Amino acid sequence: MELCDLPAHKIAEMVRSKQISAEEALDSALRRIDQVEGRPGSLDPGPARPDDAEKVHAFITISAELARQQARAVDRRVAAGEDPGPLAGVPVTIKDLFAVQGLPCTAASRMLSNFIPPYTATPVERLIQAGALVLGKVNLDEFAYGSSSESSAFQPFPRNPWDTSRTTGGSSGGSAASVASGECHLSIGTDTGGSVRQPAAFCGVVGVKPTYGRVSRYGTIAFSSSLDCPGPLARNVHDAALMLSVIAGADPRDATSSARPVPDYPARLGEGVRGLRIGISPDYFRITIPDHDINEIQHQAIGAEIEQAVLRAAGRLAELGADIVEDVPLPHTQYGIPTYFVISRVEAASNLHRYDGVNFGHRTSKEVEDLHELYRRSRAEGFGLQPKLRILMGMYVSAAQYSEQYYNRALKVRTLIRRDFEAAFDSQGPYRLDALLTPTTTTTAFPVSGNMHEDSVLMQYADQFTVTANHAGIPGLSIPAGFDSAGLPIGIQLLGPDFSEERLFQIGHAYETVTRDDEWRKARPKVLR
Repeated sequence: MELCDLPAHKIAEMVRSKQISAEEALDSALRRIDQVEGRPGSLDPGPARPDDAEKVHAFITISAELARQQARAVDRRVAAGEDPGPLAGVPVTIKDLFAVQGLPCTAASRMLSNFIPPYTATPVERLIQAGALVLGKVNLDEFAYGSSSESSAFQPFPRNPWDTSRTTGGSSGGSAASVASGECHLSIGTDTGGSVRQPAAFCGVVGVKPTYGRVSRYGTIAFSSSLDCPGPLARNVHDAALMLSVIAGADPRDATSSARPVPDYPARLGEGVRGLRIGISPDYFRITIPDHDINEIQHQAIGAEIEQAVLRAAGRLAELGADIVEDVPLPHTQYGIPTYFVISRVEAASNLHRYDGVNFGHRTSKEVEDLHELYRRSRAEGFGLQPKLRILMGMYVSAAQYSEQYYNRALKVRTLIRRDFEAAFDSQGPYRLDALLTPTTTTTAFPVSGNMHEDSVLMQYADQFTVTANHAGIPGLSIPAGFDSAGLPIGIQLLGPDFSEERLFQIGHAYETVTRDDEWRKARPKVLR
């Protein structure tokens, strides 16, 4: 087995104990990148190549030399008898929304293709201080706007390591693909409506959306500021817990970060689930989507294979002593996507106004008569379709004549979604849940350039089961739970009250342990077979 296939916590232990060097761990990751990556994303990719459809294409920028310098620094600390950090020698990738000093930070957009930040985002800075090796910046939907990573201005877009004819999900698709294929051990993504958990489910890895404010957003390019949450992607719960322990915590540079102490998340992984109350809601077993042909809202049952995966997981947890509470009502779940559609676009439009061709980013090379024309041309050339759509929609629904009808109403519905969860988790209420068990996604990974990509509204509904956690601000954990009949990963999700990440990791680890010897655990992504 290659070092890049070992768990992150095992790599760190081996580096600290001098069984391997950090450079050896790096070399293994770089060999895997050579094996499966193909061409990194580019603004000018040229004609398609014969092997493009068979490679992963997770990266925009590979920073091998930077990682080499970091690996040598870790090895020097080990040789000197110093503590190299809890992630010593662990190769990581960074979603290209996070600033890393000296590396391009593109947001997968032509608008920022020439931006090199002079500072490093707080969570990335903490990874580096913990001994992690930054392999590079990975691809995503442009400005994180999408659910498939296909909207990136940097092509080829990432492909699913389990089946390269399928998408990785999004927007943290490059992060999920790089972890699933063994190009790295850990990656940091952002979750605004499910953009860590949905690609984690599609690619068969673990994804964490922390409590809002648990991880600093300083140095992260904003999508929707009241919803954005940086979070880990890993191949197992232990690694995800370890990474969150490193990146979480108060940050004086982010006023929304929580001052609440950060637990040692890995410390209690083995405590089991006996006596915990885990709920199942019928509202997470149906999809609510608009039917444009008849102009009505339709309710559809989710696929039987995904429903059965959730119920099987509930059964295994019950065997371990958990109390499974059925029929927990969460009636406002069905309004999560329309509410997100409004709030996220208003905030996205506001955040995109800073890209004007004046201070940084793309500026038109054409002659202009005035500042207004400079703005218009720079934005027209720099932004792709998805940012333009969000600017138009955000400005429309927040306009004075429409704000009460759309934006203010969406804020009220967000409060109702939050209250649904408060009632479910209330220790004095009828359900008294420690966690809620749901599907992560409504489907497994959909085909590249499929119908969902053609209809950006329909694609939004792929996040119906994840977006409610962003509205409520609560934590969510997606873990693998088997495969469908096409061999595509199925993800299940655990949701909990504010700052209950420790409990979610505990439940997720228990499920991993009880399924350790299941046949589906032996499967490997297609790109590695």
